[in-house]
Amino acid sequence: MEFITHSHRNATEVFQHPDFKEDWQEFQSILGYISEENIATHFEANYKGQLKSISTTINNLIRERLVGAGWKKEAPIFHDEELDEKTWRLDFAKNNLCAEVAFNHGEATAWNLFKPVLSSELNHVKKAIQTKGGIVVFATEEMKAAGGFDGAIMTFERVRSHLRAFHNLIPVPIMIVGLKAPKTFKITQVKESGKKRGYISKF
Repeated sequence: MEFITHSHRNATEVFQHPDFKEDWQEFQSILGYISEENIATHFEANYKGQLKSISTTINNLIRERLVGAGWKKEAPIFHDEELDEKTWRLDFAKNNLCAEVAFNHGEATAWNLFKPVLSSELNHVKKAIQTKGGIVVFATEEMKAAGGFDGAIMTFERVRSHLRAFHNLIPVPIMIVGLKAPKTFKITQVKESGKKRGYISKF
């Protein structure tokens, strides 16, 4: 997949430090190695006519490759019996970096941005993991349209205004990643039995 990035709190420069560089490069390589053919094939085999977008397919492919490279999935942030681990967890974590894939409703944007803060900042609650920076993946506006994503999702272009508003509340370096639309296909949605169903339309 092709993608663009936006650096919060000097993430571009910070992620060149040895504490981050190898894992950040690995994350970029994993995204880059997920081809449009991978996405189309996975969607057709598993979700054609069932789901309206390729969001679940992209999530699955990212998870499969990150876990294969040693990233821990659904990593708990805290180690406290009073806090539910299923609520307080990261999508992925490895060494000093954590990562979130944010294809959910725009109202969850603050939560997606603050989880890396919770895992990277010191806390009075006992921690299960300690990171130093984060990556948060969004769809771009063009991916939202071509991939059949829900109209209510937050996009790469829109989240930057949230980062301006939250600037003083998010003190850790975070790299915002925007996934670009495929060039060889798009999702065509058809309403069937009262629900939108997605199908691959190749160019």
